[in-house]
Amino acid sequence: MAELSKKKYSVEDVNKYINNLLSNDYFLKNIDVCGEISNLKYHSSGHVYFSLKDEKSVLNCVMFRSNVAKLKKKLCDGDLVICNGDINVYEAGGRYQLYVKSVSDDGKGNLYEKFEKLKHELEEKGMFSEIYKKEIPKYALNIGICTASTGAAIQDIINISKRRNPFVNLYLYSALVQGEGAAEDIVRGIRYLNTLDFIDVIIIGRGGGSIEDLWAFNEEIVANAIFESEKPVISAVGHEIDFTIADFVSDLRAPTPSAAAELAVFSYEKFINDISGFEDKINGSFLSKLDLYKEKVKKYENIVEANSPKNKLEYNKKYTKNLFESLNNNLENKIQLTKTKTEKYLRDIEVIQNKKFADVKHKYEIILKELEGASPLNKMKNGFSYIADKDNKNLKSISQVNLNDEMTIYVADGVIKGTVKEKKGINYG
Repeated sequence: MAELSKKKYSVEDVNKYINNLLSNDYFLKNIDVCGEISNLKYHSSGHVYFSLKDEKSVLNCVMFRSNVAKLKKKLCDGDLVICNGDINVYEAGGRYQLYVKSVSDDGKGNLYEKFEKLKHELEEKGMFSEIYKKEIPKYALNIGICTASTGAAIQDIINISKRRNPFVNLYLYSALVQGEGAAEDIVRGIRYLNTLDFIDVIIIGRGGGSIEDLWAFNEEIVANAIFESEKPVISAVGHEIDFTIADFVSDLRAPTPSAAAELAVFSYEKFINDISGFEDKINGSFLSKLDLYKEKVKKYENIVEANSPKNKLEYNKKYTKNLFESLNNNLENKIQLTKTKTEKYLRDIEVIQNKKFADVKHKYEIILKELEGASPLNKMKNGFSYIADKDNKNLKSISQVNLNDEMTIYVADGVIKGTVKEKKGINYG
């Protein structure tokens, strides 16, 4: 008897069937679910995706934009909340999830509280203080790495390290980075890498994840191991927005494992360029100093040469000759200057004398004219005469002569001799 063929169902048919079952289950309608928020993501569409978890299980949740707008405050990882909504199947993904309508606060999540408490305690102990931070070696060649051997973090570190410096040596301690026993394994890795004397710096870390995924790096024993490490430690846990206790205790925090490799491994190309630059600088400095020493040697040679007896004698001869020429030139200049001044003085004296002579001549001419005006000869020329007695004394009155006395009359062109024949007084007044 031929076997009856069974009906075949598509994946879509199965998901629709399950969704129908859940949709008609009254228990799953308008249900309140309490738990701790993790893996929270605000999508660009305005929807919010997250997980609700407790100690034993996880439930995927989605909250559409219209309901997100009704929230009184922004959701955060670690929040302990009560979510109200319906359980349905997301048919395209084949998974069931809670479609959240509202969220009410039920206090802080336990992990977040433990994180803040431990952070406060360790900070009070001074384990985050900068005074305990060790300097990361600038030219590290041996890098110790404590992370999972199969994760993306180790691949990122290897790729970046080899790209930056193909000669760097990487030493991996494969450790658990998540789940039970992870913290203890990380501590063993840090302590083991410290026993290797050649290790220059240690990188601890892993890729991103939820707070519970990263929790091993929030354990106190890991913080103590980092703090007690003799080697500098770079933490590279999660993504840039993730912070763990290990980040605060480590000597340097890198936002990602790739960034940790950038910080720990120096660029070989830049190193070679720097060496070349230093070589050029050293050569330049050497040549500059060599030129300086050459100048000093030349200076000392000149000093020695200048102080030799022959050069001193030659120098003194030149100096004497120059001095003589200088004195001779100065004397000639002074003579010429004196001659020039003397000639000027003579010219000035001549001018002064000529002026004075002209003044005297003018005065003399005036006096001469005055004398000529008063001269008896001029008066005689005008008809006046000079009469003298026999003793040649000037006769001014008739009383000076007697009748028959001789007298002389001087006129302009000669002398007249005469005798007094008569005297007669005349009153002209």
